[in-house]
Amino acid sequence: MMTQENYLEQIQQELIRTPAEYLPALLNIIHTFRESICMNSAEESFKNGWSEIQKGQYEPISKLWDGIER
Repeated sequence: MMTQENYLEQIQQELIRTPAEYLPALLNIIHTFRESICMNSAEESFKNGWSEIQKGQYEPISKLWDGIER
C-alpha cells in the first residue's frame, strides 16, 4: 500500500522530469484539481453566495425549472 510519503516522492520525481516551460501549466492543473475536490467551508460558501446576490448574479426561483422537461 502506498503511503503519503511514497506519493509525494513520486510526484516530486515527475516534477523533476517535467520541462521548466510546462511547470506553470502543471501548477494550474494541480491547483484546479485540488479546488475541484475540496469543498469550501459553510462560511465561505455563504460569503460567496451573498457576494453573488449583491452583484445581481442570480436568477429568480420562478425560473429554476425553465427549460427542464417534466
